Amino acid sequence: MNILVSNDDGVLAPGIATLYKHLSKAHNVVVIAPDRNKSGASNALTLDRPLEIHTHANGFNGVNGTPTDCVHLGVAGLLDFEPDIVVSGINAGANLGDDVLYSGTVAAAMEGRHLAYPPIAVSATSYMPEHFDTAAQVVVKLLDEIDQLSISPRTVLNVNVPDIPYAELKGQQVTRCGHRSFAGEPEKSVDPRGKERFWIAGVGEVLDNTPGTDFYAVEHNYVSITPLHADMTRSAELDILEGWLEKQV
Repeated sequence: MNILVSNDDGVLAPGIATLYKHLSKAHNVVVIAPDRNKSGASNALTLDRPLEIHTHANGFNGVNGTPTDCVHLGVAGLLDFEPDIVVSGINAGANLGDDVLYSGTVAAAMEGRHLAYPPIAVSATSYMPEHFDTAAQVVVKLLDEIDQLSISPRTVLNVNVPDIPYAELKGQQVTRCGHRSFAGEPEKSVDPRGKERFWIAGVGEVLDNTPGTDFYAVEHNYVSITPLHADMTRSAELDILEGWLEKQV
């Protein structure tokens, strides 16, 4: 396959290098990724300035933009071929539950939702991963069988892999997104000139890690695979909203 690889940790991150090493053994792989860490960029596009691309000595392309910018460029004509699939990662740190709303890793994959095969966002569950190869091997296996997958158009596979040796994985589980509480208060600091600055606080505490969730799977050393889609309509509530509005007439 022709594979477009991106991430949100930056074009020089070790996770993307490991992913490329494994995928390029059997596929044509092109890397287009942000030129620096863009974690938490979600689906943002850069519209207030033009983008620049720098090709590194290893052939990876760095863009001074967001993960979504990178994939948008790759699927909208920058390449001399249309990719068959987007694979985003390997992210350093899990993207579980509500994380998918903010994740640049997931967003990069989401931008490839119109291609022939469902895009894959892959994350290792440690912020300092020791087993990127494990996550890469999981992706290789998924790609080996992906032409057998019949799934709704525009579905994204969000894959979270425990940061353990491949042989210690217990298997794979198809999961739903769990939930976190709201994140803590921003951390306030004062710079040397006396101006207040704020760091956005870390992720909230896990509220729902019951069986069937992505949190539960990785906590028990299973690979979590969650199907996501861009349509944010809460279809089950349409009738309730209709009835509520009718009563106002």
